[in-house]
Amino acid sequence: KVMSYTIFIVCSLVFDVLALPIFKQEESNLPPDTENKILPFQYVLCAATSPAVKLHDETLTYLNQGQSYEIRMLDNRKIGELPEITGKMVKSIIRVVFHDRRLQYTEHQQLEGWRWNRPGDRILDLDIPMSVGIIDPRANPTQLNTVEFLWDPSKRTSVFIQVHCISTEFTMRKHGGEKGVPFRIQIDTFKENENGEYTEHLHSASCQVKVFKPKGADRKQKTDREKMEKRAPQEKEKYQPSYETTILTECSPWPEATYVNNSPSPGFNSTHNSFPVAEGNGSPSHQPEPVVQVVDNLLPAATPQDAQQWLHRNRFSPFCRLFTNFSGADLLKLTREDVIQICGPADGIRLFNALKGRVVRPRLTIYVCQESQQSREQQTKHENGDYFSLCLPFCLDAVYHAIYLEELTAGELTEKIAQLFNISPRQINQIFKQGPTGIHVLVSDELIQNFQDEVCFVLDTMKDDTNDGYHIILK
Repeated sequence: KVMSYTIFIVCSLVFDVLALPIFKQEESNLPPDTENKILPFQYVLCAATSPAVKLHDETLTYLNQGQSYEIRMLDNRKIGELPEITGKMVKSIIRVVFHDRRLQYTEHQQLEGWRWNRPGDRILDLDIPMSVGIIDPRANPTQLNTVEFLWDPSKRTSVFIQVHCISTEFTMRKHGGEKGVPFRIQIDTFKENENGEYTEHLHSASCQVKVFKPKGADRKQKTDREKMEKRAPQEKEKYQPSYETTILTECSPWPEATYVNNSPSPGFNSTHNSFPVAEGNGSPSHQPEPVVQVVDNLLPAATPQDAQQWLHRNRFSPFCRLFTNFSGADLLKLTREDVIQICGPADGIRLFNALKGRVVRPRLTIYVCQESQQSREQQTKHENGDYFSLCLPFCLDAVYHAIYLEELTAGELTEKIAQLFNISPRQINQIFKQGPTGIHVLVSDELIQNFQDEVCFVLDTMKDDTNDGYHIILK
């Protein structure tokens, strides 16, 4: 008994002695300029790290879907450091992004697929009632994985976040029991420039997380802890201990963060604006053109710096280093085989199409115009109050607008017509197509799918007496 007790003490002492050089060696591998560097800010996620992570590997933290987690925003500046932000606000952008490089390449497609499967949901949200010290929190509806806010570094600030996607939603094959993909929580902080825009980068940090269904993170943490307890002492030395909180480590700014869009983002409680329609037939006298996305073509005269920005804007950030010295002319000279060999099949084809400015042809194109006043005067009123047109089914003297449809659904047509009329889609109750003898046929998905390509319609509007909406008639 005495001998076994003595051996236990010796083993414990040896373990304690051996543990120190390992951590010292880890610290000595840090770059000289960052080993003793004190960062201006520190972000602490209040969630425990996994004990099943090997030494020298990045920490991994498990989160529950939809649960609020605190991130403490700490000011680590020395006296006199960054005096230009003293007494001023800074802007932080929090994003949930993919950890795997393979998924980073297809991030846009992955997020669009998630949006399609979870309409109306967001990947990342702020729990505003729980948060402390944040000002003007905003979330862009088109960026489901990003939130932003202002905060004063001199005051206590804690932001509570909720992640609504789970790691297994992005696995390639879903047969049950598969491992979920890891995410990264990244925070980029900016200060104001001379124009009052938050574009000057100050600090970025991130950490690796996995998101489970509610209470799944707790079970996973317990499983990892039990596995580690069963390991031999020599094996345990190869793993990190579990820490109660997760410290986000310094990293490069997110590529899009270099070109921050400072246009106002909708607040969390914002609603869609409803634009009034002119009285009468419900058609405004002046119809603004629908907003058309500007085609971002790379010009041959673009400098290497311009080419780098174009690559960032078009989601080719992972390849920026490969094309560092390429001008616009250099990139445009690449053949399809060249870009596929450099970037791989999927991204190579996408880059080649972007360089050549290829536009995907819509599935259905229809042309519409408003019914002219002259045509309106040719109408006669039926005894039951309905209107039947005596004019030709098209307006020779009117300007037609093209409507491009991809989904071929009544909802998509409603949105496109609402955009043309500069009104809210909610104000359009129903869309009818004028049939034989003037009957009104309700436009359905199946009816749209049987439209001929490049067909012409005259749009007429009728006020719905039951509410403030309108009926649209395609003649």
